[in-house]
Amino acid sequence: MALMGWSLALSAWAAGERPLKIIVPAPPGGTMDIVARVVGQQIAVDMGRPVVVENRPGAGGAIGIQAMLQAPHDENTIVLAASNVLAETPHVVKMPFDPLKDVIPVAAVARSGVVLVTAASYPAKDFQGLVAQLKTRKGSASFASYSPGTVSHYAGLILSDQAKLDLQHVGYPGSPPALQHLLGGQVDIMFDGMLTAVPLIKSGKLRAYAFSGKSRSRHLPDVPTTTELGYPELQFMGWVGFIGSSKLPADVLAKFHASIEKAGQAPAVRQKLSEVGLEPELSVDTAALVRETRAMSERNAAIVKKFNIQAN
Repeated sequence: MALMGWSLALSAWAAGERPLKIIVPAPPGGTMDIVARVVGQQIAVDMGRPVVVENRPGAGGAIGIQAMLQAPHDENTIVLAASNVLAETPHVVKMPFDPLKDVIPVAAVARSGVVLVTAASYPAKDFQGLVAQLKTRKGSASFASYSPGTVSHYAGLILSDQAKLDLQHVGYPGSPPALQHLLGGQVDIMFDGMLTAVPLIKSGKLRAYAFSGKSRSRHLPDVPTTTELGYPELQFMGWVGFIGSSKLPADVLAKFHASIEKAGQAPAVRQKLSEVGLEPELSVDTAALVRETRAMSERNAAIVKKFNIQAN
């Protein structure tokens, strides 16, 4: 597979250092890719070693993670991904590894939720009006997701169920095509990621109704949370960070913690992560991230079972 990335801190080649390869299990341009490049560039500056970002999309993240698992368990290869590749996707896409045993979240650098949006031309001006509008088309109104078996899908199902809307699900291979149809009126609503939704909200092309976080987003301070609106079950916040093999030696894990923590604290990194719609939040407590990811996975498994979402 072609290498999609670039090398940083090229002067370090003179020292003969092996590059740190950051595998991104997604195409270029998305949330994971942007975070990998921002943090990777800072690690290169801090550590004085080359950093290469390699995009390995496909199979719900399995291709990229499997490539990492097959590499030596040393400080030269790691994955940058979102928590959904461990806690969501495995419930609907069969993985060639155990996402809760064979891999571990090494560190988180940011968090992100989803925001409920429509095209700006949609007649409802607020959440209550949106629910009322959708009820007039019960059984025929639709919601888009950026992929079946993701929070975007789960949130739409939960809203449809709790508000008794009988929405029809339309799944897409990513946010861009889903948003294109949302803007074109082919689908009514969507829970979309902040990275892709916020620019369109701020440009006036999308209208936002609710945010899935515990508190309001700094990017959309006027948009209420789903909990404020009486739908606490729609609270979804995932982490974006680094994933490694569960077989990483303790000294290697400690090296990763040190370099990621230093990079994640850099003001330039925090600013860039915020600019793309993320909430900078650094954690190098692997044990706590393991517990959180397991809890997320168990919650999502219950959602999949309740709504009878079929695995591919």
